[in-house]
Amino acid sequence: MLDASNIASYRGANLVDSSGAKVGTIQEIYLDDYTGQPEWVLVNTGLFGTKSTFVPLQGATPDDQNIRTQFSKDQIKNAPNLDADQHLSETEEQELWRYYGLDYDAVGTDTTTTAGVTGAVDTTTTTTGYDTSGPTTDDAMTLSEERVNVGTRQREAGRVRLRKYIVTENVTQTVPVSREEVRLEREPITDANRGAAYSGPELSEEEHEVVLREEVPVVDKDVVATERVRLDKETVTDQRTVTEQARREEVQLEQDGTTTADRDRDGNPLT
Repeated sequence: MLDASNIASYRGANLVDSSGAKVGTIQEIYLDDYTGQPEWVLVNTGLFGTKSTFVPLQGATPDDQNIRTQFSKDQIKNAPNLDADQHLSETEEQELWRYYGLDYDAVGTDTTTTAGVTGAVDTTTTTTGYDTSGPTTDDAMTLSEERVNVGTRQREAGRVRLRKYIVTENVTQTVPVSREEVRLEREPITDANRGAAYSGPELSEEEHEVVLREEVPVVDKDVVATERVRLDKETVTDQRTVTEQARREEVQLEQDGTTTADRDRDGNPLT
């Protein structure tokens, strides 16, 4: 069994699971506010001890210089991640007890760390209870509520790329072309051409060749810049409605075993 008289000496020791495998190093030990008995250990787990996890001491036993717990390493590793401050609230304890499958009503009260304790632990408590179910209480009941805080954070919504590629299209243009065609001309013998007409032999065979020319379309291409294109961003603001549940505590007035009314925080009956 573990008791408050020597529990502080286990700070810095190893916590091993039900099979004997090392879970992590015990960073701190938490005592029950009412009984002063050790109730939780805060263990450094994860890679290089970067995560702190609460493990109940119920059923735990000394194991050489270590503490052996009844829970498995995997179960401890997946336990709720709570802030490792100097105190565990009743709500936080309830969440942990439910996770480990233990009965909170049998043992549950607020717990406080043993930080600074080097010897026997003083079990005297000065805690003031929050309601009539606590170990000590005053004449007031504290009502709490959850406040919903809505903000924004940035995330990547998508990526846009500007990419150019080549397409081929047919371009049709009409261009005028000219060509030479042969035309046979006949002229009578006159005094003006008589000399040329009789300058050759009287009868002969001969050929006369004329070269005909024509224009054909010629295509040439060059590359010219037509425009510049770039991507730019602009911020557009929309309105988005967020709905979240928020819990709050209300008070119910009971007198002589009879419930008379539910009251809001100002003491007015709830309708």
